[in-house]
Amino acid sequence: MTDTSHDIRTLNGLIATTLDSADGYEAAAKDAETGRFTDRFLARASERRQVVTDLQAEVARQGGNPEDDGTVLAGAHRVFLDLKAAVTGQDDKAIVNEVERGEDHIKAKFESAMQDNELSAATKSAIGSAWGSVKSGHDEMRDLKHSMEA
Repeated sequence: MTDTSHDIRTLNGLIATTLDSADGYEAAAKDAETGRFTDRFLARASERRQVVTDLQAEVARQGGNPEDDGTVLAGAHRVFLDLKAAVTGQDDKAIVNEVERGEDHIKAKFESAMQDNELSAATKSAIGSAWGSVKSGHDEMRDLKHSMEA
């Protein structure tokens, strides 16, 4: 029997980060002041939840117990953002900046996993499938941030 513990740990780490991302998009949709980004943020959140479902299926297929919660660190980060927003009342530009920062984080996590030569072909394939959503979300938020700075 092949030892899949490294693959399962890696996938579960990506699941937790992707759950954090979905939660972050939902919070951003709720906090967006003008509503012009609400649909975009909610669509990204939904897309990320589908990525989570796909990665969880791969963990289960490998005999693991799929992660179903975000990271402790991200939970604390979200609480901090909620507190900061309540105190300062963030504008859309600040919210987009936070979302883009989160996108940098998830992109780095996925890039690191894709460089891991100890992962099985099946795991790399699952990560590769999820990468499309991560990359397009990152690039969209980066472009949005830059357009707001213009």
